[in-house]
Amino acid sequence: MNQTFVMCKPDAVERSLVGEIIARFERKGFTVRAAELRTASVALAEAHYAEHADKPFYGELVSFLTRSPVLAMILEGPADNTFSLVRKIVGATKVDDAEPGTIRGDFATITSENLVHASDGHDSAVREIALWFPQGH
Repeated sequence: MNQTFVMCKPDAVERSLVGEIIARFERKGFTVRAAELRTASVALAEAHYAEHADKPFYGELVSFLTRSPVLAMILEGPADNTFSLVRKIVGATKVDDAEPGTIRGDFATITSENLVHASDGHDSAVREIALWFPQGH
């Protein structure tokens, strides 16, 4: 599978960075196969972040993801290394570690609002695509 799930989080939508984010993926050779602007329900946000349910910041993650619209996307890459390429474009999770030239390195200022979510591998992509695009794509 060379498809992955990417989401422009509420801060990216609020700051009008969605076009820039999509353009970076497209310039690298990715194709947007599906995209939907929507406000996540609490149930969807909880399911999306289920692996963090036992962590102290879980409630903050859910509140953040539900505060305003996100752009959920399915990207298709040109090669078997889709996941690693997407994550290189996105940059390190902690904004202090994000290199210039990455989305987070160029635009994010605090780690709790780091603009983009990207699946970290095949299994998470399958799970996240099914959560956000249950009707198929």
